[in-house]
Amino acid sequence: MGVELEAVIFDLDGVITDTAEFHFIAWKNIAEEIGIKIDRSFNEALKGVSRTESLERILRYGGREGDFSQEEKEILARKKNSLYKELITKITRVDLLPGIWDLLQDLRSGGIKLGLASMSKNVFSVVDNLQVRKFFDVIVDVREVERGKPDPEIFLRAAKDLGVQPKDCLAIEDAEAGVKAIKKAGMFAIGIGSEKELAEADLILPTTGGLSLSFIQRVFTEGN
Repeated sequence: MGVELEAVIFDLDGVITDTAEFHFIAWKNIAEEIGIKIDRSFNEALKGVSRTESLERILRYGGREGDFSQEEKEILARKKNSLYKELITKITRVDLLPGIWDLLQDLRSGGIKLGLASMSKNVFSVVDNLQVRKFFDVIVDVREVERGKPDPEIFLRAAKDLGVQPKDCLAIEDAEAGVKAIKKAGMFAIGIGSEKELAEADLILPTTGGLSLSFIQRVFTEGN
């Protein structure tokens, strides 16, 4: 028996909007505070992972992984989040990535269920500022799962909450960890960005501009 596309699950950062720069600015400030310098190249390693894991990667990168207590790490993570939240207050609908508004509208009109699976704790603030919360049947964030990407838990949770089987889902990600999570969940994966980093995706596009309802349905059918 063939599969039929019933749901599309989106990552937030780098797919719906690009808040990566805001994350980078916030983490750069925190890193500099503790004597570690990071650049945009290193920031690629922080995409798609939790705040806690991002901090651990920065500490390892700077050779300071054993220098902070758990309480001190939590303080640093909270400071980063406060900086980030201040930056994202200026996000509006114009900050949606190319084609996303029309895509969400068309998917809804086409009877496709929509989910959002993001490791961000600020996902609801962001989707409200972008004016897109109304499109999503289900939003799953880091607070609802025990394991972060590349573990498939967040995508499996989204599928369960949507009432669909993973094999009938297509998910869209811009991060290597996210693509790995999608594939481990048994879903069709579209990667947005680098072919090198997203090599495990079933299909890779340079931007979101090429996405449409008909395109997504066609590649999903052809891929199954």
